[in-house]
Amino acid sequence: MTNLKSSGGLFVGLVTLDLIYLADSAPRNNQKIVAADYTLAAGGPATNAAVTFSYLGNQAQVLGVMGSHAITQLIRKDLANYQVAIADLEPSNSNPPPVSSIIITQATGERAVVSMNAVKTQASSTSIPPDILQNIDIVLIDGHQMAVSYDIALMAKAKNIPVIIDGGSWKTGFEQVLPFVDYALCSANFYPPYCHTQAEVFTYLSAFGIPHIAITHGEKPIAYLTESKTGSVDVPQIQAVDTLGAGDVFHGAFCHYILQGNFIDALTQAANIAANSCQFFGTRRFFSASFLSAE
Repeated sequence: MTNLKSSGGLFVGLVTLDLIYLADSAPRNNQKIVAADYTLAAGGPATNAAVTFSYLGNQAQVLGVMGSHAITQLIRKDLANYQVAIADLEPSNSNPPPVSSIIITQATGERAVVSMNAVKTQASSTSIPPDILQNIDIVLIDGHQMAVSYDIALMAKAKNIPVIIDGGSWKTGFEQVLPFVDYALCSANFYPPYCHTQAEVFTYLSAFGIPHIAITHGEKPIAYLTESKTGSVDVPQIQAVDTLGAGDVFHGAFCHYILQGNFIDALTQAANIAANSCQFFGTRRFFSASFLSAE
């Protein structure tokens, strides 16, 4: 897919290898099941968002821990296929990268996930490459590399580069990043300390001066607060094949559309892309099908 104006995006956070299976259901204790299909791809919220941003015609770069283990070659090849650049925070790390095993229920598109996040692969902010923000128009942070994210957010703010957080769930350290955030895109499972309702989440984030906040609810409307105005954006209703990575796709598409227009329009267009992606198994077939149809 092409874009009249190619923008640069930096996506900071988790890089994994995802093993994805399509099956009738997730296995019970001591049960073996046979998958109907499987695929593997690079994963992680920031990583999948970067693939989406690149698919929409932009220059995407992932900043995370990759290392030198043999498994990383699978990750690197997948990202190369989608023209996503990699800035490795620990290129000499010989440990295997985090691996996720995911089972998609064939009838509903719902997923069950067993994964390792970035807890064991936390990088120091001293590992940030020089000039990392050169030619960057937007930054997305998923919260899985918090020390690095704090410095990146601080640097982006100084350069007037918009900062977006992917608030899939609350992570310790987010409170240090939030003062530099322009757009907070949160799931319904994002609950900061002492927050128990959506209204409390809006209030908490607004106290940091974040001007634009959205909370997604799966297939239900997206709630938003922008410049003291509240509202909602409808999500396209589709028959989902696979909901894995839909939020990541939403965030990557939002990064593209917010550089083209306003907040509500960006939410609407990103929701359309994310809904379309749910009609394909795995986190890459939507993009591959789109590439083929564009040729």
